[in-house]
Amino acid sequence: MKAIVFDFDGTLANTLPICFYAFQNVFKEFDKKDLTSNEIKEMFGPSETGIIRNNLANLKKEEAIEYFYAKYSELHKSLVEVNPEIIELLKSLKGAGIKIGIFTGKAKRSLDISLKALDMEGLFDVIITGDDVIKPKPDPEGLLKALSLLGVKNSETIYIGDSDADVVAGVQANVYTVGVQWLPEYHTSTFSEQPDSIIKSVKEFKNSFKVKCL
Repeated sequence: MKAIVFDFDGTLANTLPICFYAFQNVFKEFDKKDLTSNEIKEMFGPSETGIIRNNLANLKKEEAIEYFYAKYSELHKSLVEVNPEIIELLKSLKGAGIKIGIFTGKAKRSLDISLKALDMEGLFDVIITGDDVIKPKPDPEGLLKALSLLGVKNSETIYIGDSDADVVAGVQANVYTVGVQWLPEYHTSTFSEQPDSIIKSVKEFKNSFKVKCL
């Protein structure tokens, strides 16, 4: 393998708590609605800005988007922990000469906030966000764009994610797919589209990586 592309939320960082917090505040403030975490999760797919534009009844959508980012930044450090095990994994992959990237549905602005807060800035060879694609996951557009920018073939690439949409995108892009359930909160407990591998811990992935990639 020459490249490994990661999803972000639920895969590289347990950002679901801060996502829920920010969205709940937005819908409470602008639509006077109290949404559960599951109700918010059902909106996932587009970027955060897309979710607000598609689901908020209030017409002040741009104001709501700015409010979302304020709330997303506000408690990020207290709600999202730095995961030293994942950062060490990313650095070890780079040290082994593997190109690493991100393909996420997140908007670039929120991803940049998270990368800075979690000490992940500058680690990735390519980053594709929800702002960079016309068709969000499960469409493989963003993953194929990442492969093109990395200069690797799909047969040389692994895509790692925690949701059905990740796995479907990987299958459609014809790359090796890994479904991970290694963080406290992840999107999918049972995949409807079977990934090539299901990994339960970073240690398990590292052991597998040594066999398959080195």
